[in-house]
Formats: sequence, structure tokens, C-alpha cells
Amino acid sequence: MRVAERPSLEELVAEAQRVLAICNACRYCEGYCAVFPALQRRLEFTDRDVHYLANLCHNCGACLHACQYAPPHEFQLNFPGTLARVRARTYEHYAWPAPLGRLYRQNGVTVALALVVGLALILGVMGWQNSPGAFFAAHPLEKGSFYAVMSHGTMVALFGTVSVFVLLAFLMSFLGFWRGLGERPADVIQGGPVAHAAHDAFTLKYLDGGGEGCYSEGAAPSNMRRLLHHLTFYGFLLCFAATSVATVYHYALARPAPYPFLSVPVLLGTLGGIGLIIGPVGLMWLRRNRNPDLGDASQRSMDVGFLALLLLTSASGLALLGLRESAAMGGLLALHLGTVMALFLTMPYGKFAHALYRMAALVRYHVERRRPALSTGAE
Repeated sequence: MRVAERPSLEELVAEAQRVLAICNACRYCEGYCAVFPALQRRLEFTDRDVHYLANLCHNCGACLHACQYAPPHEFQLNFPGTLARVRARTYEHYAWPAPLGRLYRQNGVTVALALVVGLALILGVMGWQNSPGAFFAAHPLEKGSFYAVMSHGTMVALFGTVSVFVLLAFLMSFLGFWRGLGERPADVIQGGPVAHAAHDAFTLKYLDGGGEGCYSEGAAPSNMRRLLHHLTFYGFLLCFAATSVATVYHYALARPAPYPFLSVPVLLGTLGGIGLIIGPVGLMWLRRNRNPDLGDASQRSMDVGFLALLLLTSASGLALLGLRESAAMGGLLALHLGTVMALFLTMPYGKFAHALYRMAALVRYHVERRRPALSTGAE
């Protein structure tokens, strides 16, 4: 199929419908992941079916390496690559607010780093104006060193506003995608399907390539991609847990930050930070060695930009932890807060969004499994 340099979602859906029809007739890959049982419940594929299946795919690559119709066969079948291109466009299509969906095309390394520098400079100037002498001075831990540069109220106001917007953007995007699949909002709160989907997501079940692992280097399957995703995912959750515990300390126990090295928030944040260094660095390395046919080339900059933000967030946080009683604390605090804010602001319009849509697809998969099959295919 000859398409424009950047094909539209409609053009990509049309190609996906061709690919899905051939795969549904073959069914050789039915044991690899959830996509194939879901595919076999259908005799034809609407636009919403394609959007759903594209986001259910975890891009392990096993089906491409097993496919007898892959290039150079005349059918030119590239199942994971086709779904990856559709998936990238669905992020843009269902983004909220809709005009900001275009940020998916620009959310690359340069944009991410420029946003970090810009926000860090703004926060640095705010801290310097608050107290020029304090910004470049060393402050003992027991004096609440962070708040000598920027007040707790200012931090809460800034990140509270950003967090509310991000949560609203995620909620509206999720509901838009869910409705786009033809489902009712009430169906998403069914306990059983949500629990099964959460299990699949937290164990990264479908990154196992049908048991052998993902295809990253040449044609050799490996579980390395799954492991690095785990380090990144759980590293992020540990950092979130550290922030949550610190919030309880501050408001419920009247124990404001900073906290000692052996405190629960610091230990959780340190472990999470280590995961957010090893995971993103490893995933960047795997991207350089992975078969480019497995993914969408137009997503590369967005993917690397997101990994770079995670890496810089962790590195700046660990540096701030180690030097928080030194004169470098003010500059490191501005850099770390600017990086975290950049990460949050780009979350709804970058690679992080795949977790949102994939979770919705997994819930839909388990909701659908409770319904009678519409096709004659076996599940």
C-alpha cells in the first residue's frame, strides 16, 4: 500500500484491516498474546476494533518472526509494526484537550530538554528572588533546607495545579478512548475485569512473547525488555510511593521534609531512582539494537524524550539527595523540580500515555471475554 510520508489514521486503519483479515485466516500465532484471542472473536474489523487491538498489542515482536507472510512474501505482512503505527495515531486522536494532541508529533528529546531548561530557569529565578543569599548558601537538614529556597506553599500550588490538569487530561482521554471502543463508562468499573487487567499490567504478562521473551537483538528472543520495563515501571511507582509517604509525614504527622537517609520516603525514593536509571538506560540501548520494523519510526523521538525525562528526573533527584546540605542545593532543587514538572506536563501527550490506553484495552479484553463470541473462532 502506497501512502503519504505521514499517513493518516484512516489510511493506517485500512492497512491494519488488511493485515488483521489475513492473520484471522491463518491463526498460527494464537498463543502469543491477548491480541489473537480478541482478533478471533471477529469476522471483520471496524475502526474501533483496530484501535482496540492496536492498543492491546505489547509489541513483543514474536508474531513477526513467526509469520510466513512477512516480507519478502508478497503479502508484506508486518503485524506488530502496523499496529504500532495505528497505536501512535490513537494517542493523538483521543488526546484531551483535542488541540494538544498535536504535541505527540513534537514531544521529542529536544522539546523535552528545552522544557526542562525553561522550567528550571523559571523556578531558579523564583527561588533566587525569594532570597538571593539563601539560594546559593548551604543549609543544614534540620533547618528544612529546601524551604529556605522555595516555600512549601509555593511548591504545593505549582505541582497541585499541574497534577489536577494532568489527572483531568488522563481521565478525559481514557473515557474518550473507552467510548470510542463502543463501551459504556459503567463497564469500566466492573471488579473482575479491572482486577484481571491490573494483574496483566503489573506483571507485564504480554511482554513474554508467548513464553520466550521479546525480540530485541536480531532474531533472538530475550526477557531483557520485560525486565527493564519492570525496573522503569516499579521505579516510577516507588518514587510515587515516596512522595505519598512524605505527604502523610507532612500533614498527618507534622514532620516536614527533608528527611534522614534511612527514613521511609528517602529509602523508597532512592530505590525508585535507581530503577529509573537502570530501566531507561537499558531501554534506550535496546532501542538501538531492535529491529526497526517492529515499531513506528515516527515515535522514536517521543519514546527517547520520555526515557530521557525519566532518567534526568532520577539523576537530579539522587544528586539533590546527596548534596542537599551543600551550596549546590538551590540550583539542584530548581533543576529537579523543573524536570519533574516537565515530566508531568508531557505525560498526557507522550509515551506515558501508552499505559493509559493499554490498560483500557486490557480491561476491555476481560470485559469482552465474559460475553458470547461473535465469530466462529475458538478462544
